[in-house]
Amino acid sequence: MIWHKNWKLEYSVALLIVLGLILYFLPLSFENTRQANFISKWNEIYNKADYMFQVINAHITDKTSENFENASDPQEREKLLLELVKPYLRINTEKTVSKHYKPKYMNGARVYKGQIYYFDDLFFTEHNMIVGIKDLPSYETKKPAFIMMFDINGIIPPNTWGKDIFGINIFDNGRREPFGQGLSMGELKQDCSKSGTGISCSYYYKIGGGFTE
Repeated sequence: MIWHKNWKLEYSVALLIVLGLILYFLPLSFENTRQANFISKWNEIYNKADYMFQVINAHITDKTSENFENASDPQEREKLLLELVKPYLRINTEKTVSKHYKPKYMNGARVYKGQIYYFDDLFFTEHNMIVGIKDLPSYETKKPAFIMMFDINGIIPPNTWGKDIFGINIFDNGRREPFGQGLSMGELKQDCSKSGTGISCSYYYKIGGGFTE
């Protein structure tokens, strides 16, 4: 019954190949699904933040504007903005993020203290999302006055810009925009890749850019 043995052998080889392909593609499929969920969540968060600033701008008082203008340093301005957004994002200022939290760029490089996208103070929301606020002192109206970051799933990895970390620019006139807005499509695609920082993914995904490209 040689033909029977050959059939069993061929069947076993084919089964092993199929199992190998499943094991090879399964992690890729899982990663793609997870990234798609991150992007969907980021769109929700951005829309919520955009609405939040619309409400804040509509109810801003002269006293509040004066407090920002008279703030003595970046830390004081950050605290003022934190107090404005805290009720909307349900930020818990009593619980700060551990120093062991180490964000990185999409290309794998660490985000170090002193870099523009390093945030000294990070806070948890009630759903354990991490939020950071940073003042960017500037006398140029075209440049943002603040930046904000959102780590969608908190301390859970990957803690990477363009994967689960995104951000927005906030201007003195109340205008806000996701990081990367204003760049060309070529620049966005390059930065939102394994060889880039991932910072510009915040805007790239908003306009329908694909994470597999």
